[in-house]
Amino acid sequence: MYPKLELIPHPQYPEQYQICKRTGVCFYKPAKAREYKDSYFLEEYKNQYQKTYYEDEASLRALAQKRLGMLGQLHDPKGSTLFELGSAAGFFLDEAKNVGYQVTGLEISPAEVEYSRKTLGLDVLCDSFLGEKVLQGRSFDVVAAFFVVEHFPDADFVFEKLTGLVKPGGFLFLGLPSLYGPTFQTNPEEWFRTHPSDHFWDYSPASLKKMLKGYGFKTEYKKPMSYHPSRDRGWRGKTLSHRLFVRLSDLTCYGDTFHLIAQKLHT
Repeated sequence: MYPKLELIPHPQYPEQYQICKRTGVCFYKPAKAREYKDSYFLEEYKNQYQKTYYEDEASLRALAQKRLGMLGQLHDPKGSTLFELGSAAGFFLDEAKNVGYQVTGLEISPAEVEYSRKTLGLDVLCDSFLGEKVLQGRSFDVVAAFFVVEHFPDADFVFEKLTGLVKPGGFLFLGLPSLYGPTFQTNPEEWFRTHPSDHFWDYSPASLKKMLKGYGFKTEYKKPMSYHPSRDRGWRGKTLSHRLFVRLSDLTCYGDTFHLIAQKLHT
């Protein structure tokens, strides 16, 4: 039986958050569901990054290679299976395939699935992860999801299904916004002002680690995705140089976004 989140009002921000008293995972109360259409990759991505998703292919592939390097420290990709939830146009899957993984993706956008299949020759399903029979009976050596799980209203359902796809001894690889970063920790007004309306759940490295432990996972890797000392209004009352900020951020996983890799223990 998987542990369910036990929510109570957040002690500091009860209007915005409920918090799980067991793990510290936070539910964002104003969040609203939205429909994810093909326009995200054309309009919304460009609004955020000043270029379209496809125009940003080189940097997205470079990020994929970096992520695969993190995984490579923990196991051998040759002959291993890898699944990505929310695989978009397939750049991460394609790079994973290049280093030896047998890859599968799940994407809700028909246009991105078509690109993944026809242009990159990838095995990508077009469906919702919430479907009862989607991926039923499947399991993988690596399951990856980058900036995806926070969009689902039912975190218990999603994590039960997601962790169930990981083989014993396999790895769950997540990328997420972080509550333990300079924006929320030192400028919560800005955090809530810019909080995406379709993000239902917020995690910190510590709360995600606790949550995954309940599912039988041991966290093996966690690091900030990027470093923004200019966003920090003082590390515990101190202003740090960029170099020292990066070192301490790496040691404590202090960043507005983070990567975490956890291994499923053999039972």
